[in-house]
Amino acid sequence: MKTTTAFLIATALMSIRAIAQTPPASPASAVEQVLRIQQDAWNRHDLDAFMAGYWNSPHLTFFSGANERHGWQATMDRYKATYRSPGHEMGKLDFLNLRVEVLGDDAAFVRGEWHLTMSDGMTPHGLFTLVFRKFPDGWKIIHDHTSAAQ
Repeated sequence: MKTTTAFLIATALMSIRAIAQTPPASPASAVEQVLRIQQDAWNRHDLDAFMAGYWNSPHLTFFSGANERHGWQATMDRYKATYRSPGHEMGKLDFLNLRVEVLGDDAAFVRGEWHLTMSDGMTPHGLFTLVFRKFPDGWKIIHDHTSAAQ
């Protein structure tokens, strides 16, 4: 009994030490992980989970085409109108050629491409630039500027 208990304690201590020695994810990989989580959420058609990658604030900015939106809710409404309203679909999303530039301990700039594959074979796509900020609950997009190819 004592041997088993000692073994379990030793194993637990080694596990804790291993976890403590695991380096935290780099800011660049943490930012990229937010985008991968968003991509997966989009492809599950879970717009709420997709929007979790955005700063839930009235100060969030979203630029697309000639339109400028302010706030998390306005951004959510735009996504719903564009991809969830009758006659529209979300399609399958891929983020490609991600380039993350860490600007400091709590800021990053991302450039990349978005590609959608729709059920009718259409493939809308374009470019985006994002500004991320690190908050206590993780990295969030605070500014999104997205363009679509003609």
